[in-house]
Amino acid sequence: MHIALWVIAVLLAGAFLVAGFSKVMSTRAALAEKGLTYVEDFSDGSIKAIGWAEILGAIGVILPAFVGGLQWLVIVAAFALGVVMIGAVAVHSRRGEKYTTALVLGALAVFLGVGRIVFGF
Repeated sequence: MHIALWVIAVLLAGAFLVAGFSKVMSTRAALAEKGLTYVEDFSDGSIKAIGWAEILGAIGVILPAFVGGLQWLVIVAAFALGVVMIGAVAVHSRRGEKYTTALVLGALAVFLGVGRIVFGF
């Protein structure tokens, strides 16, 4: 199970790093042109904040596992990413958009958090 949890953590970190950096490095108009039309509902600052939350969550599901005494931060980061994805599902469903990706990423994040509680590091 530890291997499966590490695979999930690496996949989540990769997905959230890409998503986070795209939000932080691009303008709201550029994101909308790429098909991320939900950005119309948020300010530039909110989009950047979501991006930074995703980047910090991505770092948080990997890095603390290697630092003695800070492994609990992996659990916190995983559940925090789950909360971010609950928000994403709510926004996309309200707009009538597909939210499958957000739902899967959120479920994987929560699974990682629960898995680290149950099986440790």
